[in-house]
Amino acid sequence: MRTNFTPSQLTDAHLVEVERNLRACVHCGICTATCPTYVLLGDERDGPRGRIVMMQNMLEAGTAPTAETVLHIDRCLSCLACRTACPSSVNYAKLIDEARVHVQNTYRRQFGDRLMRWLIATIMPRPALVRAGLVLARIAAPIAFLLPGRLALMAAMGAHATAHPPEPPQRAILPNARRVALMPGCVQPALAPHIDQAVARVLARRGIELVPLEGAGCCGSLVHHLGRSEDSKNWARRAIEAFEQAGGAKSFEGVLITATGCSAHLKELANLFLDEPLWLPRARAFAGAARDFLDLATPSPAPAPRQMRITWQAPCSLQNGLNLAQRGADLLAAAGYELLTIPEGHLCCGSAGSYSILQPEISGRLRARKLGNIALLNAEAIATANIGCLNHLSGSDAPPVVHLAELLDWAEGGPEPVAMNRQNG
Repeated sequence: MRTNFTPSQLTDAHLVEVERNLRACVHCGICTATCPTYVLLGDERDGPRGRIVMMQNMLEAGTAPTAETVLHIDRCLSCLACRTACPSSVNYAKLIDEARVHVQNTYRRQFGDRLMRWLIATIMPRPALVRAGLVLARIAAPIAFLLPGRLALMAAMGAHATAHPPEPPQRAILPNARRVALMPGCVQPALAPHIDQAVARVLARRGIELVPLEGAGCCGSLVHHLGRSEDSKNWARRAIEAFEQAGGAKSFEGVLITATGCSAHLKELANLFLDEPLWLPRARAFAGAARDFLDLATPSPAPAPRQMRITWQAPCSLQNGLNLAQRGADLLAAAGYELLTIPEGHLCCGSAGSYSILQPEISGRLRARKLGNIALLNAEAIATANIGCLNHLSGSDAPPVVHLAELLDWAEGGPEPVAMNRQNG
């Protein structure tokens, strides 16, 4: 594509990356077949090719976008299936991320939308506030229908979730263990602390000791996808400083966060600091140390086969960010589970961080489509590796949705996964 950025605009390191990726795009349209919103809505403006044109026009103009442009940018899930499919290696993430920052900084949203986004950015990155919000949602459940729009939806979603007290994983003190720092994350500790417990047990059997990274919090991906660049950088700086103060690469083999959406974000953390030369090398070092559970887990040396039909719902972050989806399937198969392939498995389930709150209609349709495809398989459980997918797909209309680590732990003698135990109970 031809671009028309001014020399002044191209002093911005982020816009330099935008221009490079715009120039690589040849508008072939191969990406559209992989885009969940285009497949669902059939609108060129809700596919990567159409959005790229709108984003280019908006960023070159440098002015506030139209409401139409914001609508279609907001509808993007950031699943990045388009990036995986692109024959020209266009990094769509660089485009949509910068577009969202521009929208956040120049566009005046309606009050209700601003309030919702502020609540997400304020509450969801902080486990204590998530727990408090879940308690309030349960109390307010009988009158949730009186709340306006998405606030009612948010309250209803919270009322069906269970808050858990802080529960750091027990450290396995092992002689000559490989030490890995563990970031606590944000939503997962409040909703499913048992996931980190299962991860710790699985890795301990492989000689890896997880050490909680004191002082680190949310990875910042939630606010990053809202276009709140300064908030995202602040969370990143906090994590980087915590890792450095704990000894960094001299003390740890790496730093782990057990939600794949978060680990995918951490591995690309340097992109946030392209315009900050003092922080860029520190961010690159931290990103180089970032690990996903599937980077560390290996097949069980003595699997205890479970005669269960499991469908592997690989999160978009695994498929299109970390490129570890097949490794997850291989580990489950090695543990003795019968794996079933989901039709249209490449399409997003509709969770996408806060997307299920901000775009409930599209998110709900994608969830129904995903569960409809899973229903064809008669699976006993759904395995996934991201708390967003797990929480979004769970419900009375779905088989138990279980984190991959829980299933591996169970096959190796650990406790039955929480979701399956609840159903059996």
